[in-house]
Amino acid sequence: MALVPSSAVGSPLIAEVDMGGSDPSSTVRATVVQASTVFYDTPATLGNFDVASRDSFWSSRFLISCLLLLAAYEALCISSCTPRVQIVAMLEPQSLLLMFPFASYKAERLIAEAASYGSQLVVFPEAFIGGYPRGSTFGVTIGSRSAKGKEEFRKYHAAAIDVPGPEVDRLAALAGKYKIFLVMGVIERAGYTLYCTVLFFDPQGQYLGKHRKLMPTALERIIWGFGDGSTIPVFETPIGKIGALICWENRMPLLRTALYGKGVEIYCAPTADARDVWQASMVHIALEGGCFVLSANQFCRRKDYPPPPDYVFAGAEEEPSMDSVVCAGGSVIISPSGAVLAGPNYEGEALISADLDLGEIVRAKFDFDVVGHYSRPEVLSLTVKDDPQNPVSFTSAEKTESIQK
Repeated sequence: MALVPSSAVGSPLIAEVDMGGSDPSSTVRATVVQASTVFYDTPATLGNFDVASRDSFWSSRFLISCLLLLAAYEALCISSCTPRVQIVAMLEPQSLLLMFPFASYKAERLIAEAASYGSQLVVFPEAFIGGYPRGSTFGVTIGSRSAKGKEEFRKYHAAAIDVPGPEVDRLAALAGKYKIFLVMGVIERAGYTLYCTVLFFDPQGQYLGKHRKLMPTALERIIWGFGDGSTIPVFETPIGKIGALICWENRMPLLRTALYGKGVEIYCAPTADARDVWQASMVHIALEGGCFVLSANQFCRRKDYPPPPDYVFAGAEEEPSMDSVVCAGGSVIISPSGAVLAGPNYEGEALISADLDLGEIVRAKFDFDVVGHYSRPEVLSLTVKDDPQNPVSFTSAEKTESIQK
């Protein structure tokens, strides 16, 4: 499925604000994608299907795979002119819950399409790889966890990815193939603990690093571990300094300040929050940080999750109908002056693009530089503990490492 007709190449999907004339060499385009996902597709998650169900499953998945590969091929055939400006692309798709192979096919299709518009930075939503288990409780109540919930977690764990690992190599190859900077939301598996993570890649196909969500929200804390100060990176790139925080940790003032202190210029905010009030937070962060804010969210319907009773949306008065929208998107791109450049989009799957004038950062900082001329470090300051916080350390290993250095 083409999210944007090929005839629309060069035209913005959503009307954009004219930020005024500037040197094209200091301009970056941003694109966001809203798209759907598919559930369950790893050997571990398929292990307890009966033979008939497994054959049916693989038959349908094979058909979907062929269609996705065809769509990717069509996207690659779209001709595009060499861009005169640097370009950023933000993707607002549904996460591909529990199925990396098809997630990677879909990611490539979206990346190829964004690249066909000349995008140089592509941003995916929170948990695009591995999935955001919206509505699930994993059978947790205070004092007990159900057998069904434990099995749900086993499947979720099996579908997460190791960092580094073959899936990371695949994503790096995609970034290199399409010559883009890639910011990808994933569920990371570290032993038996999962993390909600953002991965960063460069156009040379190199994995740059990761940010683990520092503070999961509410029931997320049952299924995801907590990141530490060692994974709050800002990467200096030819198109600007890029960093990311995930969903509600964007509401943590001190964590935002840590990114400001590292000079973030393109602030990525993958999220699962489609409420109107999220837009106010994004505008505030752009103004506060004097940076561009790229918030990428999913667009999901109930039918993108397994049907009941296998998967039940808890907390709702009644089970949503299969066509009900359970995450309405709202991806948006905002300038350092607080102007909305593209979005928010609540209509469905979409590519959302905007041109970013990097000179706007300097103009905004002239008014307000939160860690510069508008700071008062003799009164207020922040110390970030950025060493890895390991639960177990071995002194003999540390001594060996010191000798080798």
